[in-house]
Amino acid sequence: MNATLSNTKSSSSEDNNDSEGNFIASTAIADVGGGNSGEPSDVDDKQDIEFKASEGSEDESKDPLGQYCNADTNIGSGSQISANIDSLLAELVSKTTSNGFFATSYGKNQDQVFGLAQCRGDVSRTDCSSCIQDAAKQIRQRCPNQADARIWYDFCFLRYNTQSFIGEIDTSYGILYGNVENVTDPDAFNKELGTLFDQIKAQAVDTKNEGLGKGKTKLSTFVTLYALVQCTRDLAPVDCAQCLAIAAGNFENFCKDRKGCRVLYSSCYVRYELYPFFFPLDSKPNDTLADTVMAILP
Repeated sequence: MNATLSNTKSSSSEDNNDSEGNFIASTAIADVGGGNSGEPSDVDDKQDIEFKASEGSEDESKDPLGQYCNADTNIGSGSQISANIDSLLAELVSKTTSNGFFATSYGKNQDQVFGLAQCRGDVSRTDCSSCIQDAAKQIRQRCPNQADARIWYDFCFLRYNTQSFIGEIDTSYGILYGNVENVTDPDAFNKELGTLFDQIKAQAVDTKNEGLGKGKTKLSTFVTLYALVQCTRDLAPVDCAQCLAIAAGNFENFCKDRKGCRVLYSSCYVRYELYPFFFPLDSKPNDTLADTVMAILP
């Protein structure tokens, strides 16, 4: 299978390492359902998948996990749509932090732009605000001439489009990070993972939890499994459950028996690790920098 890849930095020094400091590989899952076409920015054409190290920064929580710039939605930098995107982003920045989510539109008729921003449900208001500001700035730098763009961070997600997407499941493009090491007892591990995932999915589809579910379970005296799921708040509970099921399906396809995995779609997010990564933290994770790669599967 041919693939295209680019180097990418990990989201944060603690988040892209397991408890032993092993590096994480990442894969972008392009349009598994035959939906939107597009590509991440800064991609080098290759015939085969390679693995290139990318040294992380000292504060990698400010680095995106990835972005999607739909090449089929090119616009002029001086167009009315481009101006409306700037106004939309300003509104998302100013209004998302108050409750961690905001969806709106700006403009009229063919120049109308729809936008959504959401922070991970366990992060502080300060971290949420900082993440949304960074996302609004970076998405315009990375997708300057696209009307359909999305950007993922560890703490937040932001997107806009000239086509309305509010309330609709979108798994047309996703990003996957997987630990390169496998667990030693896959049968027992996968059973515990399945049970924990069912529990936190039930939390997420409960409207009072606003799309967030998180939990942990002891695998042994010294090993704990942590997991978190989240849907964008515009989804109905049944749609949230469907999105999470699609995302978790990648555990078997791409992260089989891995020590850690996360899948990021535009409508939901799932992650599990053998170290604490959501707040409040049980303890401070390993601070070693990780090497990551991004591969685009056609």
